[in-house]
This record gives sequence, structure tokens and C-alpha cells, in this order.
Amino acid sequence: MNGVKEAFDTIASQYDRQRKLVIPEFDAFYSAAVWAATWEGDTPAILDMGAGTGLLSEMLLKRYPAATLTLMDISSPMLDVAQHRFQGKERIRYLLRDYSKEDIGNGYDIICSALSIHHLEHPDKQALYRKIFHALNHGGIFVNAEQVEGETPWTHQQNLLYWDEYVKRGILDPEEQRAMFERRNTLDKMAKLSVQLGWLREAGFVDVDMAYKNRSFAVFSGRRE
Repeated sequence: MNGVKEAFDTIASQYDRQRKLVIPEFDAFYSAAVWAATWEGDTPAILDMGAGTGLLSEMLLKRYPAATLTLMDISSPMLDVAQHRFQGKERIRYLLRDYSKEDIGNGYDIICSALSIHHLEHPDKQALYRKIFHALNHGGIFVNAEQVEGETPWTHQQNLLYWDEYVKRGILDPEEQRAMFERRNTLDKMAKLSVQLGWLREAGFVDVDMAYKNRSFAVFSGRRE
């Protein structure tokens, strides 16, 4: 994860501005993640893994204003931006931690992640899903808003072409485009959605399902009974 840390340390100050320019259907994608994070109460304990600048966390707090929120990320500059975003807010803590190798704690009602877990090797993704399952309270839910591999080489290539065209139509300058594509080519290790749904079931999750998909971008979830 060292390469991931260095890449996101570098772009922390520009991360929020770039998101809508590199994620097709940005609003629908994140809205689906918030919708999928359904918990029966009003005061959930939420863990945002790979929280970055706190984009998803902010949206979840609008749904659950009385939540207790933990933002975990490997990049200190990204968490610095998050702390500025939530300045003055209560019941929020920040953990500078590599969730793939270190303890993530337990007792959470909602664990979520957005555009982070795809940086792990596939066995590490599987191991993380098992770790997440045991970190949830009974009745808790895990939501992953993620980049996924196409189900066949042909569909994967079509998905990437769609994504490329979207980025190139936007207003990112040439250097930002180059850096974005370089990160994708060197740091992304996308796995098929069907395979990841299977990994969640193997970890013990029930009600495993997909809430949203647009080519390479998917939101999927599972619940601990």
C-alpha cells in the first residue's frame, strides 16, 4: 500500500475537486451507497474505511446526524482535509491506519468504503471482508462503493473505454488526466463484482446484493445477522 499512500498524499488537496470529473454519475453512485447503508436506529457507530477526505462520511452524517463516526485512512494529508471538513463536529475520530494490515476495531453498526479496497490484492480483499464481518455488530451492514472488473475481458475493456471517454470530455488538465490514468494502470486491482459478492457470502454475510452499477462502478453490500 506504500504506492497508494504516496499517490493520495500528493493529490489530497485536489481530490474533492476531481471526483465529479473522474467518476461518471457521481451523485447516483454515492447516493446509492448512502441508501444501501440502512440501519434501524438513529445513532449508528460508523466506520469509513479508506475515508480519504470524508466525502462519503459527510453524506452519511446527513442521513444519520447523531452517528458516531470513525474515519480511517492511510494518508495523513487526506485525513487533514477531512478534519477541516468536519471542523466543530462532535463524535468524530480519525485513525491513520492501514486497514489491510492493522486492527480496525469492532462494535460498528455500519462499515463503509468508497473507491479504496480495489487497491488490495485479491486475497487481501477476501481477508478484509472476513475482518469486516467480525467487526460489525449483529444487524450491522457493510457497504462498498467500488471499482470492479468486467465479468469478461471484452466487457472490462468496454467499461474502461466508457470511463476514458468520460474523463477526456471533462475539464481535467492534461497532466491531471495522465496522473489519473497512471494511478488506474499501476495501483488498481479490480475484481469482478460476481466474485466479490461470493466472497461476502463466504465471509458470513447475508442479504448480499448490488444496489448500483454503471460499468466499472458498483455499490454492493452485505449484512451480519
